[in-house]
Amino acid sequence: MEAPAAKPVLRVAAICGSIRKASWHRGLIRAAAEVCEESIPGLRVDDVDVADLPMLNTDLETDGGRGFPPAVEAFRAKVRDADCFLFASPEYNYSITSPLKNALDWASRGVNCWADKPAAIVCAGGNFGGGRSSYHLRQVGVFLDIHFLNKPELFVFAFDDPDRFFDADGNLIHAETRERLGKVLLSLQAFTLRLQNKD
Repeated sequence: MEAPAAKPVLRVAAICGSIRKASWHRGLIRAAAEVCEESIPGLRVDDVDVADLPMLNTDLETDGGRGFPPAVEAFRAKVRDADCFLFASPEYNYSITSPLKNALDWASRGVNCWADKPAAIVCAGGNFGGGRSSYHLRQVGVFLDIHFLNKPELFVFAFDDPDRFFDADGNLIHAETRERLGKVLLSLQAFTLRLQNKD
């Protein structure tokens, strides 16, 4: 009897909307990478930093809009090479952060690097847990042809008792949230395989 074929290794480009050193959202990405290493074979999380991207300025484009500054080219390549995305971003003024919007815009210029790939969103915040940011991100994703995972969602209500969820370095220390994060990642894996017709 033949052994079942191993699932392909899916590359998750994880993008943090905060560039703060001890960001809870960077901590969620670190936790996601650990969960995958420990218990989700076939899913690898790569932290894709957006801090070095210049602010979007089409004057920086070359070759008729087909060339970009080196940091942007490197970022676009990581987005193109990913099988799916994990967005972890706080909510600023009822919306997504400027570093995240800048990254979304740069990778959409010329050939849209986001198109037809699945994504999940996780966030932490106040009494809505960053939900407004997540929903605005979904709206932007409509135009970018990103296919967002609908369920499960992960909103961490951390403002009232942050030490329960994260340590001083932004690392996730809450076991139940870590378990919920694992469910998001398993669903993202299954959704990606389904869209790629590899299940």
